Amino acid sequence: MRIDVLSTNGSTTGRQVDLNEEVFGIAPNDHCIYLAVKQYRASLRQGTHKSKERSEIAGSRKKLKKQKGSGAARYGDIKNPLFKGGGRVFGPKPRNYDTKLNKKVKQLARNSALSYKAKDNNLVVLQDFTFDDHKTKNFLELLKSLNIENKKTLLVLKDADKNVLLAARNLKKVTSTSIQALNTYDILNANTVVFVESAIGEIV
Repeated sequence: MRIDVLSTNGSTTGRQVDLNEEVFGIAPNDHCIYLAVKQYRASLRQGTHKSKERSEIAGSRKKLKKQKGSGAARYGDIKNPLFKGGGRVFGPKPRNYDTKLNKKVKQLARNSALSYKAKDNNLVVLQDFTFDDHKTKNFLELLKSLNIENKKTLLVLKDADKNVLLAARNLKKVTSTSIQALNTYDILNANTVVFVESAIGEIV
């Protein structure tokens, strides 16, 4: 599979790059994609939720009324979960939501997501570029020249470029990352995936 390399003004450079069929041309595995996205989103959870149980509530342990003879239900102290301000039964506790996923499963999920993008023609290869400064206006002009200014875009760089990353940071619909940090969720969450030319051959 071959794809044209575009210049920063949106025109073709006359060059083409070969896309690795083992990355961009496989039969997508939806279950691996599900597992990778589930793991990624779970890892974003802080897990700091906490509620006080009966033993942690401040209050008297005195029995409020006698056990029998009142005609009402029996209960003990003011910490009873049925009372306002009482302890919660089986409330949430701090925990870690990280899950283990095999390296080859994560790789297959990422390659499946890239294959979907290539199949749907939502993949762009852009010649290597950089900015002289980190103005957001520079990045907006680039998106307009590629006719993707209103689309959710993922820009994949070979290495982190400070000016490019800072220029894209304030745009809500743009995510920029390096090839080492590329993940399945970001690929699927974007309408268009833009690779710089030097990064497209680094994926294995």
